[in-house]
Amino acid sequence: MNNIKLGLICGLAFGIIDVIPMIFVGFPMVAIIGAFLNRFAIGFLICNVKLPTPAWLKGLIVALMISLPDAIITEAYAPILGTAVVGGLIIGWIASKFGRNEVDYANA
Repeated sequence: MNNIKLGLICGLAFGIIDVIPMIFVGFPMVAIIGAFLNRFAIGFLICNVKLPTPAWLKGLIVALMISLPDAIITEAYAPILGTAVVGGLIIGWIASKFGRNEVDYANA
């Protein structure tokens, strides 16, 4: 599958899965939108970033780098970083199985 499409699908899925519990708990809409955009970025970037690492490690690195600022600001380390680690590992695996091989656009 095209990496852009896969990134959009993974980002939307991760974003929706992450904010559903927030809706039922009654978080403010601004927090829900922020969480969705954070998780969407993680899913999209894991599928489209090229790193010289295994896919699972790329997913972990991207997810932690994107989520760490939110965890520091909110001081909610466990829920934010926990879901980032799980989602990053899963999306990294999905990208390795269903994404296209990485293309070197400089030499294409």
